[in-house]
Amino acid sequence: MRILLDTHTFLWFVEGDTEQLSKRVQKLLQDQETTVILSIASLWELAIKTSTGKLKLSLPFAEYVQRYILDAEAEIMPILPAHTIAVSNLSFHHRDPFDRILIAQSLSENIPILSRDAVFDDYLINRIW
Repeated sequence: MRILLDTHTFLWFVEGDTEQLSKRVQKLLQDQETTVILSIASLWELAIKTSTGKLKLSLPFAEYVQRYILDAEAEIMPILPAHTIAVSNLSFHHRDPFDRILIAQSLSENIPILSRDAVFDDYLINRIW
């Protein structure tokens, strides 16, 4: 099964903050048959939030990316033109631009997203929590 991680899900997963994750999400993330995908939009979000001081990571951002993305050989989903077209067609249940691109990627690629954000349910995506 392929799954797309919301940014907060990714952070809790790599930081080992399992109490923040539902049992269902924990099981999926531990399953060897699960292909975990992180959007480049999540890396962009992390970069912006760390540079503005809104987010503190356990490592400097460059080291964080090296350790949890590059060394782990995480599958990164690029933002494709089809994803931006999907964003342009989304209603405004949610205004956060990072979440909107994740929703569009989930829709376009027809893959579930692991997110605690219940407003995602206002879109026709498969949100797992």
